[in-house]
Amino acid sequence: MTGLNPNLLLAVPLAPLAGSAIAGLLGTKFFGNVVGRKVATTATILGVLIAFIISFQTLLAVLDGASYNGDVYRWMTVAGVKLAVGFQVDALTAMMMNVVTFVSLMVHIYTIGYMKDDEGYNRFFSYISLFTFSMLMLVMSNNFLQLFFGWEAVGLVSYLLIGFWYTRPTAIFANMKAFLVNRVGDFGFILGIGLLLAYAGTMDYQEVFAKKDALALLHLPGTDWMLLSVACICLFIGAMGKSAQFPLHVWLPDSMEGPTPISALIHAATMVTAGIFMVTRMSPLFELSDTALSFVLVIGSITALFMGFLGIIQNDIKRVVAYSTLSQLGYMTVALGASAYSVAVFHLMTHAFFKALLFLGAGSVIIGMHHDQDIRNMGGLRKYMPITWFTSLLGSLALIGTPLFSGFYSKDSIIEAVHETHIWGAGFANFAVLAGVFVTAFYSFRMYFLVFHGEERFGKAHAHEAHGHDAHAPAAAHAAHDDHGHDDHDEHEHHGLAPGEKPHESPFVVWFPLVMLAIPSVLIGYFTIAPMLHGDFFKGVITIGENHKAMEILTEEFHGAWAMAVHSLTSLPLWLAIAGVATAYYCYMINPRVPAWFYAKFKAIHTLLDNKYYMDKFNQAVFAGGARVLGNGLWQVGDRTLIDGLVVNGSAKVVAWFSSLTRLAQTGYIYHYAFVMILGIVGFLVYFLPFWHA
Repeated sequence: MTGLNPNLLLAVPLAPLAGSAIAGLLGTKFFGNVVGRKVATTATILGVLIAFIISFQTLLAVLDGASYNGDVYRWMTVAGVKLAVGFQVDALTAMMMNVVTFVSLMVHIYTIGYMKDDEGYNRFFSYISLFTFSMLMLVMSNNFLQLFFGWEAVGLVSYLLIGFWYTRPTAIFANMKAFLVNRVGDFGFILGIGLLLAYAGTMDYQEVFAKKDALALLHLPGTDWMLLSVACICLFIGAMGKSAQFPLHVWLPDSMEGPTPISALIHAATMVTAGIFMVTRMSPLFELSDTALSFVLVIGSITALFMGFLGIIQNDIKRVVAYSTLSQLGYMTVALGASAYSVAVFHLMTHAFFKALLFLGAGSVIIGMHHDQDIRNMGGLRKYMPITWFTSLLGSLALIGTPLFSGFYSKDSIIEAVHETHIWGAGFANFAVLAGVFVTAFYSFRMYFLVFHGEERFGKAHAHEAHGHDAHAPAAAHAAHDDHGHDDHDEHEHHGLAPGEKPHESPFVVWFPLVMLAIPSVLIGYFTIAPMLHGDFFKGVITIGENHKAMEILTEEFHGAWAMAVHSLTSLPLWLAIAGVATAYYCYMINPRVPAWFYAKFKAIHTLLDNKYYMDKFNQAVFAGGARVLGNGLWQVGDRTLIDGLVVNGSAKVVAWFSSLTRLAQTGYIYHYAFVMILGIVGFLVYFLPFWHA
C-alpha cells in the first residue's frame, strides 16, 4: 500500500458525480434550470477529464510499483462484519479506470453534437456522468458491498438511459426489459455474495481470498455440491445478466432504443464488461472450481457463436454492432473459462476502443442519413463522409482481428488459450471461437460494404420503411440539413434523405472522438500485449492454478508482437477472417443475388434468426405469461377469494349473522330482559356451585 494518495483516488469517482449533480439538479426543471447548457456541458466534461487525468497518473504510479488497498469510509460494523467504502487500486483497477474515463470523455464530447437540439440535453449529460461515477465505484471497490453498490448503480443508470426518450413505448419496454433481466442475474449475484459472507465472515476481497483453501473443502449444507463451485456459479450468473451472456442476453439488442452515445458508453465499453472484470477479480476463487470454469466456458462459447449468427441478418446499423458486442463478450467469457483472465481483460480493453468507435461511427452515419438506420437504404457514403468512413474501416479491421490491429492480438490470444485448455467443454469452445472469426468478418464487412460502398440507395422511395429505432437522436442532423425549425420529438418527422439530398460529414465534435478512438483501436494491442499477457503487469492481481497451463504455454510461444503478426499469416483464424470479408464482398458488391438465393432456399433458418431463436417469445410465453397466470391466480384465489371473500367479507358476514341472532333478544320489554337475567343467574349458579363439580 504505497505511493497512492487515497484523497486523490476519491476524486476520481467524485469529480464525475459533482458534474452530474450540477447538470442534473441545477440544469433541469428540478431546481428551475438555474444553469444553462454551457455550464452543464462544461461541468460534466471537466469532471470526467479530471477523473481521466488522475486515472492516467494512477496507472503510471502502478507501473512503478505503487498500489493501494484500504477503506476511505467505514459505514458500520454489524456482528463483526465491516461495511465500508474502500478502494483496491492495482494494475487491473488502473487499467479499467483509464478505459472507463477515456471512453466516457470521448462520449461526452460526442454528445455535444449528437444531442444538440434535444430537450433533455442537460439531463442526458447528467446521466452519463452519473454512470461514469457508478462504474468507477464498481471497478475501484475492495469489498463486495461496494461492488454490489456499483453493480446496481450502473444498472439503474442504464435503465434511465435506455428509456431516455420516455414518451416512446418501445423505449419504455426496452428499459423495463433490461431492468428485469438484470434482476434475474443479480439474484444469483447476491446469492453468491451471501454464501461467501456466510462462510468467510467478511466482505473484504483479500480476507475472503485468504480463506479460499478452507472454503474449497466445504460442501453446501444438505448436498454433495462444493460450496465454492456454487458460490462462483452464482456470481457468474450475475455476470451473465450484466455482460449479456446466453440466455440473459435478450436485453442488450433492445437497449439500442436509447441514444447512440450510451450504446458506446454502456453497451460496448463499460457496463457490459463489468461481469468480465468481476470474474477476473475473483480469479483466486474460480481457479479452485473446474466445474465453475466449465460452466463459464460453455456459456461464453454459446454466446460467441450463436449471437454472431444473429448479426448476419440485421439491417439496423446499430443492431448489427449490438450483436457484435454480444459475440465479443462471449469471446471474453470463453477466455475466463480457459483461465486466461489476463487475455479476457486485454480483449475487454481493446474491444472497448474499437467497439465504441463503431457505435459512434454508426451514430455519425445516422446523422448523415437524417435518422435512417436501415443499411439497405445507404451505400456510397465513403465520398460524402470520409472521416466517418475511414475510422469505421479501422474499427471493422480491428474487430475482425486484422494483424497488427489491437483486436488481432487479443482475439488470437483467446483462440490460442482455448486451444490449449483441457477442461470440460473446451472442444466445443475451440470450434465456436474459430467459427466465430468467419461469422464476425462476414457481418462486419456486410455492414461496411452496404453502408460505405456500392450503389447510392438514399434519397429514393424505398421498400424498407423501418428506418430504425434512433429516430429522435441525431439532432446534429438538423444542422447538417439546415432544418433548424424541426421539432426533434415529432413522432411523424421524416426519416432519411429526401430526393436530391446528399449526406454530409458530421460536425467536428462528432468526428473528433472517432479519430481519438481509432488511434488505440489500431495501436494499443501492439504495444501492450507483452506486458499485459506475458509480463508482470498483472502479477499478484490475477491467480492461475497450477493445473491450468494455457497462459504458461502462450507465454512460451510468444516471441514479440511483430513475430505474432507474421506468424498469423499462415494461421487458420486469419484465413477464416479473409474468407468472411471475401464472402461479404462477393455477396453484396459483386453478386447480390446470392443472399436472395440463400433467403429463398433457407427461409426457415432466416426466420429462426430473425426471431432471435424465439428467445423473446419463449420468455414472453413462459416467464411473462407464467407471471401473469400466477398473478391472476393469486389475485383470484388469494386476494378475491381468501382475503376479500373469506377474511374481509366473511368476517363481516359472521358479525352480521351473530348480530341478527342477538337482535331477536332486543325487544324493548322489561319482563323479557328480567327473564334473561334470571336465566343467566341460574346458569351461573349451576356452573359454579361446588356440589355440581364434586
